[in-house]
Formats: sequence, C-alpha cells, structure tokens
Amino acid sequence: MDNPAYKRIYIIEENIMSIAFIICLIIFFLSFALRIPVAFGMIISSICYFLIKGDDLGIITEVMVFGFEDKFILLAIPLFILTARLMNSGGITNRIYRFADTLVGHMKGGVAHGNVVSSIIFSGMTGSALADASGPGLMAIKAMDDAKYERPFSCAVTAASATIGPIIPPSIPMIIYSMLSGASVGSLFLGGVIPGLVMGAGIMALIYFLAERRGYQKGEKYPLKAILKAFKEAFLSLMTPVILLGGIYSGVFTPTEASAVAVLYALFLLIIVYRQFRFKDLVSVINDVVENTGFLGFIIAGAFIFGHVIALEQLPAVIAEFLTNLNLNKWVLLLLVNVLFLILGCFLDTMVLLLIVIPIVLPAISQAGIDPVHFGVVVVLNLMIGLITPPFGMLLFTLSGLTYTPLSPIIRETIPFIIMLILVLLICTYIPEIVLFLPKILG
Repeated sequence: MDNPAYKRIYIIEENIMSIAFIICLIIFFLSFALRIPVAFGMIISSICYFLIKGDDLGIITEVMVFGFEDKFILLAIPLFILTARLMNSGGITNRIYRFADTLVGHMKGGVAHGNVVSSIIFSGMTGSALADASGPGLMAIKAMDDAKYERPFSCAVTAASATIGPIIPPSIPMIIYSMLSGASVGSLFLGGVIPGLVMGAGIMALIYFLAERRGYQKGEKYPLKAILKAFKEAFLSLMTPVILLGGIYSGVFTPTEASAVAVLYALFLLIIVYRQFRFKDLVSVINDVVENTGFLGFIIAGAFIFGHVIALEQLPAVIAEFLTNLNLNKWVLLLLVNVLFLILGCFLDTMVLLLIVIPIVLPAISQAGIDPVHFGVVVVLNLMIGLITPPFGMLLFTLSGLTYTPLSPIIRETIPFIIMLILVLLICTYIPEIVLFLPKILG
C-alpha cells in the first residue's frame, strides 16, 4: 500500500474514472442538445462510460432489465394512462366540464373558471397533466372561444390548470417518486390533495383579477334545476376519485390495484352506462397506450443504468456531504432544491428529472430531517411548473400544436400563472402542514 508505484497506478485509475464520468455527462448533454431521445442519450452515455473504464458491457443489460424487479408500483402507470385515454375517448369529459361550468359559470371570467374546476375534478381520475390538457382542456378552450376569449389566454388557463392533474391523486409522478424514495404512495396521494386545491384557488383568483382588468363578461347563471341535472349526468363519473381513494385508504385495494379498478370502472361507464364506446375504439386506445408505455418504460430503463453510473461515482454521497458541510438549515436547503428544480424544469423532461435528480439529492434531504412525503409533493409541484415554463414547457408546445396557436403569445399569457404557482410552491414548501395534514390524520 505504501509502494509509490502502486500509488501512481491508483491515482491514474482515479483519474480515468473521473474522465469517464465527465465524458459520460458531455455525451448526455450533447445528445440532449441534438434532440436525440433522452432514453437513447442516457444509454449511449452510459455505454461510453463503461467502455472507457474497460468494464463488461453486460452490466448495462443486467441493470436495465433487473431494475424493474419488484417495482410492482410501476404497473399502475400504464393503467392510469389507459384510464385517461378511455375517459378522453368517451363522453366522460363532456359531462365533467358541463357540471363544472354550471357551478362557476356565473362568475366574472366564468368559462375560464369552469376550465379550472373541470381540471380539478378530472385530476382525481387520471393523474396526468397532458391527459387533462388534451381532454377537458380542449373542450374548455372551445367554450372559451365561443365566449370570445383570446385564444392565447385560453391556452394559458388550460396549461396552468392542467398542472393540478398530478398533484391531486392519483399521480403518475408521485408513483415514480415513491419507487425512488420508498415513501408511501398512499401518503403522497393524500399529501397532494390540499396543495392541489390551493393551486386551483390561486389560479381562479388570478383569473378573476384578469377578468376584472380586461372586462371579461360573466358567464351564464344556471338555475338550481340545471345544476342538479348536470350533477346527475356526471354523478357516476364524479364517483371515480371517490371509489379510488376510498378503496385505497379503506384498505380494500392497493394503489397499484386501484389503477386496474379505474380502468374497469371507465370501461363500465363507457360501454354499459353511456354506450358511447365500441370495440374498435378500445383497440385504438390500447395501441396508443402501448406506444406511450413502451416509450416511458424505455426512459425508466435508461434512467436505471444512468443512475447506476451516478451511484458508482458516489455523486449522491458527495453532494450530501457538500451540503452538510455548508451547515444549511432545512428551509434554506429546500429553497436551493426548489431553485434547482425550477431551473432544470425549463430544460428537462419531468420523468428525467425525477429519475436522475431525486437519487442525487435524496441523501441530503434525509440528513436534513425533511419529511419525504412533504419533499415529494414539493418536487412534483416544481415539476408541474416546469411543464408550463419556457423554453421547453411540454404543455405549452402541446396546446400550441393542438390549437394551432403561435407559441409566443401563449407564453406571454402564461407568465402570471407561473408566478402564481411559484407562490403556491413557496407556501407549500414553508408550511409543511398543508401537505402533511391529511397524511397525519388519515394515513
């Protein structure tokens, strides 16, 4: 051990490992800049890492395949995606939006408020922001067009309200976070309820302010009879989150089993009750879901091997030690993490951020004594803000493409909503009980 030659060899080996990791990162970010699919970027950069180190490439296949072992919670993701597609393909979203409009349509900017309320309701069924935007969101944009709202404003309201989807349970990002952190999915789901409602209230308050300032008219005031009729038509659809959450927290089924129940219930409504769904429609929906699930599974597999490289370099331990040596209290640490996620969210995909960044920062979060459920909900809220933040806000591009609206005016209209959601983020960050209240009394 004291042999100088041995020491030189050891130092050279250390340098090779460091160089391997640096090259790995360069290749990863270069692939991102070249718009190569992120899954390929992670796998290619990992292959280069092991080649430079001279290790057996068989480890890549092993990690990518066996990474899914015992990850039963991941089964919920394709099933919740299927639920969202089924509901958007049938008449369920129509009933939800009509009911929401009868409740708040009489307010200043009423049609826009109906957009938000329908998103809150729909979020309790699917856990997907994109499903919300492309389902009830498009219906709401059409209604806002009919009411003479500017199209960019309609898209901005839809994008902002769609971010509520993965906050109020069920939530696909929370399922991924649970897999990474070991936090209870049930507690995470409960923790997102109040923050999701606060988000909705904040967005509606901003809509009311803008409606007053711009002179938007009130919507139609519905009589009680019309409200009750809309409620009756939407009742079975509205029971979806009640069945899912009631079953989970009563112990009847697990969150993974709840996703299967959601699919069966959606099929029951579409085929038996509403009779607005045919077998060929189901085949088309399943093909779409298989394609989306395969792509997402490839991203997760790529993240497994990329995360393995990060673990070999002991990056999480290094960052945790660095942050610990700074002697930051947990509130300052949370602020730094919020800033990190808000910045990265402007450029990286939600799933990539979860799968790569969470394992890096989690040790520091644990050492600081921050509740993993609180942190998980804060992280998901961060990621949702990233979906509407330029230059790569996924929801902005999606709505721009679906509505044939130029991106620049949508971004301008979205800025006030981003500010409002960041304010909600800070409230949820520094008042943990907003997140932890329900998990403590019901978890």
